[in-house]
Amino acid sequence: MRMRGRPGAGPGEGLGDARELWGLRPRPSVSGSRAAAQSSDGGELGRRRSPAGESPGARKDTRWCVSRMKRNRLSFMNKVLQSSPAVKQPKLGCHSSLSQTHMRAALLDWGNLPHHVVLRIFQYLPLIDRARASSVCRRWNEVFHIPDLWRKFEFELNQSATSYFNSTHPDLIQQIIKKHAAHLQYVSFKVDSSTESAEAACGILSQLVNCSIQTLGLISTAKPSFLNMSKSHFVSALTVLFVNSKSLSSIKIEDTPVDDPSLSILVANNSGTLRRLKMSSCPHVSSNGILCVADHCQGLRELALNYYMLSDKLLLALSNETHVNLEHLRIDVVSENAGQIEFHSIKRQSWDALIKHSPGVNVVMYFFLYEEEMETFFKEETPVTHLYFGRSVSKEILGRLGLNCPRLTELVVCANGIQVIDTELICIAEHCKNLTALGLSECEVSCSAFIEFVRLCGRKLTHLSIMEEVLIPDDVYSLDEIHTEVSKYLGRIWFPDVMPLW
Repeated sequence: MRMRGRPGAGPGEGLGDARELWGLRPRPSVSGSRAAAQSSDGGELGRRRSPAGESPGARKDTRWCVSRMKRNRLSFMNKVLQSSPAVKQPKLGCHSSLSQTHMRAALLDWGNLPHHVVLRIFQYLPLIDRARASSVCRRWNEVFHIPDLWRKFEFELNQSATSYFNSTHPDLIQQIIKKHAAHLQYVSFKVDSSTESAEAACGILSQLVNCSIQTLGLISTAKPSFLNMSKSHFVSALTVLFVNSKSLSSIKIEDTPVDDPSLSILVANNSGTLRRLKMSSCPHVSSNGILCVADHCQGLRELALNYYMLSDKLLLALSNETHVNLEHLRIDVVSENAGQIEFHSIKRQSWDALIKHSPGVNVVMYFFLYEEEMETFFKEETPVTHLYFGRSVSKEILGRLGLNCPRLTELVVCANGIQVIDTELICIAEHCKNLTALGLSECEVSCSAFIEFVRLCGRKLTHLSIMEEVLIPDDVYSLDEIHTEVSKYLGRIWFPDVMPLW
């Protein structure tokens, strides 16, 4: 088969900013024969007439260079197609309607693929591969800048001296701000533990003035670096985004110095669109600040906050008849030093109002308290569905769960000490009829009591993670026998978890 040249731009044209940005080596420029090889008359490469003064050896090098560029383009796209579910490849065989020859001819014409096909392929490629592919030809470079490819972006900001993660290239950041800021809709910032990275993130935020961002996430991969930077600088940058983005629907700003006035600006500009708000560990936000959000953002469906922000007024505001049904409420109950915080109680009437208004809400509570600080909790019925104890919890508190947490579906206890919790565990199984997941570590449960617990829960117990050290052999069952009995009641093979030794 004779290979014909593709009309239009050459493989190296139309690169624009992409090649400079990613430091790609430019393809060797070839005069005369290259231009002739890509003309529209479709003559054979071997029959091109060389320019005056060009030797046969140079003409051979030219043909080799052009064919190598096309082979590289073909090889690149073949790899893309083999790994991408976006394109279904036909199986060639005796019954195939597409012959090997026609297939090879089609593959040589990647540059003329429709935009929507190239776009579909690009959507499955990481950014670095898209940038490299954009250097193939002008059409692919045009697809590289299509707005649909820039709706979602994650800025990674790290200091090379303290982090092994790669940072987003500064030239790429500037290119996005200049050319694609208006296209951004889902933006996140992932920073390391350095204050410099947090300040760099705020510097980018303050430049996103012509955008319509819908989702914003500020993520600290290590310790909360945003809390170490200037509060005024952070609030100023965040306010720019709140004012200019009129359609924010999901915000994750945990471990940041956001304050009540900035939340008021958020409400004033995005009250009709806000659906999800995660702001645990924000020390400058008060219960009044979060109450303002609940009062004005009637479409709020998911909320994550610290326990000190939770109040009866907030629960009643979320239960207002004009408010949509709440789907997820996460509450972090945290104390760094024992006795430092005095925890208030929430009235049962407030919880009842929330459940009446939003009967399907998931109430998730994470506890990182010392045993002596737990006295306030679970004295009355609490509609918690997912409960996690990150520190040691007493037998008394575990006993309250079975009596006052009828909606409990998942329970994780990281530690209890050396007290056997047989009675408490069976009480939970008897009263928490929706329990589907249990995790126990650094506790003590007799094998007989554990088997009785599993029997009461039955096959609805879909997740069961118990460390082997938790189970205490007794006169009825040994550790070798327990997995058989538990597997029988669960309807699947089960073994306790074992701590790996290395």
